[in-house]
Amino acid sequence: MRSDQVKKGLDKAPSRSLLRASGVTSEDMDKPFIGIANSWNEVVPGHVHLNKLVDEVKRGIVEAGGVPFVFGVPAVCDGIAMGHSGMRYSLPSRETIADCVEIMDNAHMFDGWVGITNCDKVTPGMLMAAGRLNIPAIMVTGGAMEAGSSNGRQLDLQDVFEALGEHAAGKRTEAEVLRVECAACPGEGSCSGLFTANTMACLTEAMGMSLVGCATSLAISKRKREIARASGRRIVELVRDHIAPRDIVTKGSLLNAIKVDMAIGGSTNTALHLPAIAHEFGIDIDLRAFDKISREVKHITSIRPSGPYHIADLDRAGGIPAVLKRLQGQLSNEGTVSGHKLLDIAEAAIIYDEEVVRPVSRPFHEQGGIAVLYGNLAPEGSVVKQAAVSERMMYFTGRARVFDSEGKAIEAIVARRIVKGDVVVIRYEGPQGGPGMAEMLSPTSLISGMGLSDDVALITDGRFSGATRGPCIGHVSPEAYAGGPIAAVREGDRITIDIPGRKLHLDVTDQEIEAQGSQAGRAPGHRDTRQIPQAGRQRGPRGCDGAIGRDHPRAPEGRKKRVPNDLQAAAQCWAHGNLFIRYGVTSRSRADRSARKIA
Repeated sequence: MRSDQVKKGLDKAPSRSLLRASGVTSEDMDKPFIGIANSWNEVVPGHVHLNKLVDEVKRGIVEAGGVPFVFGVPAVCDGIAMGHSGMRYSLPSRETIADCVEIMDNAHMFDGWVGITNCDKVTPGMLMAAGRLNIPAIMVTGGAMEAGSSNGRQLDLQDVFEALGEHAAGKRTEAEVLRVECAACPGEGSCSGLFTANTMACLTEAMGMSLVGCATSLAISKRKREIARASGRRIVELVRDHIAPRDIVTKGSLLNAIKVDMAIGGSTNTALHLPAIAHEFGIDIDLRAFDKISREVKHITSIRPSGPYHIADLDRAGGIPAVLKRLQGQLSNEGTVSGHKLLDIAEAAIIYDEEVVRPVSRPFHEQGGIAVLYGNLAPEGSVVKQAAVSERMMYFTGRARVFDSEGKAIEAIVARRIVKGDVVVIRYEGPQGGPGMAEMLSPTSLISGMGLSDDVALITDGRFSGATRGPCIGHVSPEAYAGGPIAAVREGDRITIDIPGRKLHLDVTDQEIEAQGSQAGRAPGHRDTRQIPQAGRQRGPRGCDGAIGRDHPRAPEGRKKRVPNDLQAAAQCWAHGNLFIRYGVTSRSRADRSARKIA
C-alpha cells in the first residue's frame, strides 16, 4: 500500500509514534489509510451540514476495513462574496483547493481519499485534485436545499437578487424584499436551482466520480447519508482493487458530462471548470467541444433559472440516471466509481415524471443549454446560457453602454440609466484584469428584476452566476486586459448578438478595432492591478480555456521564480498556493524579498 511509506519498517517508528498519538492502533497499521477532504464550515449553507456526511463516510470506511483521516479545505460562498472584492478570491480558490488536497494526500501518503464537497469551486477543485493525484478517489457532493416558499410561490436565491431590481424599479417595497430574503433559502444545502454548485454535482455523477443518485439527493435527506456511508465503503474497495480516477475518467467521460450539461441546461461556469478538470487528467477539452455538443443534444429539463423546477423536482423525477436514460443513444459506455458502466445505470433508471425529464422527441429546446459565440468581439469565444434566453432575444442589436467595472455598471442600472435597446458591456473583469474573474449576479438580476431581460443584453470578459438568466454573454476572450477587442468598444457602438448563428459582432471596421485596441491592455484608472506580475499578464489564465493557471502544474526547468508582492495580491491575482508552494516560496517575508529582486 502507498501508506506503507509512513507505517512499515523499523525506520518508520517516528511516524508510527505520531500516528499513535492521533489514535491509530497497531491493528490499524495493516489497513488502508483513507483521507477525507472535508469542506465543512459555518459560513456556507451548502457546507454547514457536511460533518454529518463525514461521520457517515467514516463509518463506511471503518466497516470496509480502512482507517479514516479527516482534513479541511476552504470553501467560498459565491452568494456572500458577490458584489465586493471578496468575489475575486472565488475562482482562484479552485486551484487552492486542489493544492490543499494534493498537499494533505501526498504529505501523508494516503492510499485513497474521499471528497466531501459542495458549491461552486470546491467540487471542481477536488475533481482537479483527483486527476492530478490519480490515487483512488470518490466524491460525495453535499446536496441542495429545498426551495423556499412565500404566499404559495417557490423561491430561491435568484429571487432575492431579482427582488432588488424590482425595488429599484419601484415594483417592490423594502418590506417585500425582506420577506423574500427571509423565505428564499430555508436551510442547509446548496442553492435549490440548477446553479453552478448543483450543475457540478450533476456532472460529477455523469462523469462517474460519485455514486448513483448522489448529485440530486437533497442535503438533509436520509438517502444522502446512505450514499455517504456507501461511498466510505466503496473507497476502500477502490483502493484494494487499485482503481484510480484516470481509470474511470476518460475523454468519453468528460464528453458525457458535457452532454448531460447541455441536456439539463447547466451553468455557463462549466465551460471554465470542465476544461480545467480535463487538464488535470491530461485530456484536452475546449470550447469547441461545448459548441459541437450544444448543437447535437437537446435541452430536456427546465430547472431554475431557465425554468420553473428545482433540484428536488429533478430528484423526484429520477435524477441524473433519468437524464442518462433519455440520452442513452448519445453517450459512450464509460466506467464509474460504483463499478457499474454508465449505460447500465441508464438502462436501469426509472423516469418518474415525463414533464420534468422530457423525452428527446419533446424537448424544452432543440439545442443544448449553452451556446458558444464567436466573432470580431470574441475571436477566441464567449458563452451564453441560451436555455435561459427568451426567443425574442436570441437575435438582438443594440447600443453599447460601456463600463470598466461591475460596480460602475450597477450604479448605472440602479440609477435607471440603462434603457431598452442597450447592450451593457462590463470589461476588465477577466481572470487577469479583474483580477480573478469575478462572478456577476447583481447586474444581471437587477436588469431582470427591473423587467428589462427581454430588452437589454449584457456582455463581459468576466463571468456570470449559474443563477443568471437572459441574454448575458460571458467569458469574452481575449479579455480587455489582454488587449482583446472588447477593450476597443466605445459608448454608442452597435453590437449584434446572434445566438442561433453563434455570432457576437461589433459593428465597426477591423481597422477601428485595431486602433482602439492599441490603447488597451492596461488597467483602468480606478483599479490598481500593478500587483499582477508582468509574466502573469503575458502567460496568464484565459477564460476561453477554463481560466487555468498557465504555469500549472509544474514550472519548467530554469524558469525564474516569480511571486506577487504580498499574500493578498497573490490571492487576488491567482491561486497563491500554486505560486508559492510550487515555486518554492514558503513565507511572506521570503515572498517579499523575492518580489523585490524580480522588480
